[in-house]
Amino acid sequence: MEHLEYKVVISAPARKVWETMLGKETYKQWVAKSWPDSNYEGKWTKGENIRFIGPDGSGTLAEIVELKPYEKVFVRHVAVLNTGGAEDRTSDVAKGWIGTTEEYVFTEKQGETTLTVNMKTTADWRKMFDDGWPAALKELKSLSERQLEAVK
Repeated sequence: MEHLEYKVVISAPARKVWETMLGKETYKQWVAKSWPDSNYEGKWTKGENIRFIGPDGSGTLAEIVELKPYEKVFVRHVAVLNTGGAEDRTSDVAKGWIGTTEEYVFTEKQGETTLTVNMKTTADWRKMFDDGWPAALKELKSLSERQLEAVK
């Protein structure tokens, strides 16, 4: 597995960044920059499974292993979801994906939050994440900062 890391500094408290990143409607907005029409089904709760899906139901199934509000989320991918949402744990694609992890760390200092995304995945997925995360995080930054301004 390869370790990938992406960071962004956001001029907003960790709570605002957290809510923007994981909120149902705002999630769709920032993630669309890199993975259009992506969404999730499930709850951001430790021990729960969450489905990251596209409009046709395909995507991935992940388990929320660790969750500390406004500080950290750690998920482990446990299956690929085929069109329609059927779980796949046995195909070559699934075997190459299962075990991929994502960790989001929110570090607040003086009203700014550094969001660090740590991923462990196979080399096959590196390009998708290297192409996707920087643009998605830039949009998350913009959205979080705009929302903070709207409440001032």
